[in-house]
Amino acid sequence: MGRSKAVFVCQECGHESPKWLGRCPACSAWNAFVEERASSAAGPAARTLGTQKRNGEARPLRLLDARAAPEERTPTGLREFDRVLGGGIVAGAVVLVGGDPGIGKSTLLLQVMNSLGATLGPVLYISGEESAQQVRLRAERLGAVGGDLFFLAETDLSVIEAALAGNRPRAVVVDSIQTVFHPDLPAAPGSVTQVRECAAALLRWGKAASVPVFLVGHVTKSGELAGPRVLEHIVDTVLYFEGERQTSFRLLRAVKNRFGPTHEVGIFEMTEAGLSEVENPSRLFLAERPPNAAGSVVIPAMEGTRPVLVEVQALVGSTNFMGTPRRLVTGADYNRVAIVLAVLEKRAGLALGSQDVYVNVVGGVRVQEPAADLGLALAVASSLRNVPVGQDTVAVGEVGLAGEVRSVARLEYRLSEAAKLGFTRAVIPATNREGLRLPKGLAAVPVRRVEEALEECVAR
Repeated sequence: MGRSKAVFVCQECGHESPKWLGRCPACSAWNAFVEERASSAAGPAARTLGTQKRNGEARPLRLLDARAAPEERTPTGLREFDRVLGGGIVAGAVVLVGGDPGIGKSTLLLQVMNSLGATLGPVLYISGEESAQQVRLRAERLGAVGGDLFFLAETDLSVIEAALAGNRPRAVVVDSIQTVFHPDLPAAPGSVTQVRECAAALLRWGKAASVPVFLVGHVTKSGELAGPRVLEHIVDTVLYFEGERQTSFRLLRAVKNRFGPTHEVGIFEMTEAGLSEVENPSRLFLAERPPNAAGSVVIPAMEGTRPVLVEVQALVGSTNFMGTPRRLVTGADYNRVAIVLAVLEKRAGLALGSQDVYVNVVGGVRVQEPAADLGLALAVASSLRNVPVGQDTVAVGEVGLAGEVRSVARLEYRLSEAAKLGFTRAVIPATNREGLRLPKGLAAVPVRRVEEALEECVAR
């Protein structure tokens, strides 16, 4: 080791500075810099990858000479997990699974490793947070006690590397990367330096051995531990496991994937026996929808390439106190809801300036796309006028500031999913009507402006 010197590192993005800064110039985070000891010698990450060496020097490789064979994918046994990965796991891929503590990351990966052990052979689950007894109890509850699933409780990277070299597993999980430390680095476990260097060492081993490596990373609001964002540029795939703890639904999203798409979403349900795949999320999300309730509208949203029907509920009531009315939004984009409310008041003449508005997407789902604007507008107007939209109606369309209803993408897929669940009427943008092939039993109501939609659905 060389001489060490003080360096300040941003806990959000890993940006380094010779002095403390109140605001990070890279990610604009406030009060995110902490002091760490950095070595002046080149660390283990300072190596050259993907080049040919000759006489001790790196020689560039001509791109035409590089092999371009398609990656072979191995199914993990969970179809929803494979959907997000792009069809399965690739040999040598390093996958980072992030999410809030307790959301179910360990449960998901324990089920995946048990399945991979049955197909690939010996797999290794490394935990720095739980003992073998704790993991065994969870595995018994999940029915994931396979003969080829091995376990190691260790946080020292040198010991982990020795175990990997001696056992040669076919897949590896490190839960979590924040607990692993390199004994030659003076920084504390969980610091940006330790997390980054340990992840780089595991990446090099996975690439050299052609073994997939799953890294678990916690996301904390306090910023005390280095979050997965520090590692996003190192790993091949970044998955985020999301969901509200009060609900049983969990969503797995890919925000980076070098071997597949980044727009797919996997949907799971947390049960006593672990995570179960949701093959028909639309039916599950609408199972408890109240009949003919004012303020309830179904929106055919797109989650990746999959259409999902979600229920949007709105509640409008008079403001109890003089001043600014309350606007509470759960599961939708707050700024888009504010725009929709302004358009309803200015273009459709709805008096919302003295009304509290509460919007909720049922089931813990988050709908961020502009195609949900028309459904949000109808839900708010339905609650204000106390007129149900209709039990058999879905609505989709983007609402502009002038009150126009704009076209949306993949409308046929959305309407096909609605028809499968028995919906018979769809309020759609008029610009989407030409050439649209409607599924059997579904009638379209094309509208050009939000006022027309209100007249069709919630007229008094």
